[in-house]
Amino acid sequence: MSRADLGDAPHATAPDGRDHPQDATSFAGIAREGLWTNNPALVQMLGLCPLLAVSNSVVNATGLALATLIVLIGSNTSVSLLRGFLPPAARLPAFVLIIASYTTCVTLLMQAFAFELYLTVALFVQIIVTNCTILGRAESFASHQPVLASAWDGLMMALGFAAVLIGLGALREVLGTGMLMADMDQLFGPAAADWTLTVIPEYRGFLLAILPPGAFIGLGLLIAARQYWEGRR
Repeated sequence: MSRADLGDAPHATAPDGRDHPQDATSFAGIAREGLWTNNPALVQMLGLCPLLAVSNSVVNATGLALATLIVLIGSNTSVSLLRGFLPPAARLPAFVLIIASYTTCVTLLMQAFAFELYLTVALFVQIIVTNCTILGRAESFASHQPVLASAWDGLMMALGFAAVLIGLGALREVLGTGMLMADMDQLFGPAAADWTLTVIPEYRGFLLAILPPGAFIGLGLLIAARQYWEGRR
């Protein structure tokens, strides 16, 4: 996989030898890249395995989205802090080790505070360590940029991924069950037990929407909607 495939962003080195973001990597540019123009799910097509697997409900999607956000911000920040100390031969193993460390922390947090949800999404939280979105941002952006820009890039890429993940989860949950935000207490505790919304009363459900084919169809519709919007601009 080339650096371009990982969503490489340009960077500049000032005369003092430090990395400074250019316009393309300004904070506004980073936000635009992560949320829309280089969205990891809709444009880069990375991290699709967990996205498709757990997006059958909002609670599952939100749990994975939060886990990805923590790992992506943490790994980007750590890689940026260590970028001047890592020899080229050790960069990839170091990136994987950093990402694995944050993934382990997130896994332990879910086991402690959201165990019922963890039982549902455990496998897909654990394989965050192999998520190409996270590894790609570490290699193409955080390893070249200062800490604040790298943390911001992690946040924006995570929010872009989360928006697609939760949006797809909401679409499939409504079409599949007629409900929205069911079982949110698994993630946010008893206070969220009454968050469930009945969107379509007396709905018998559409099983295909919450089965694997529904994930592919739903994601395809979201990608098509984005392409249509871009084509009209």
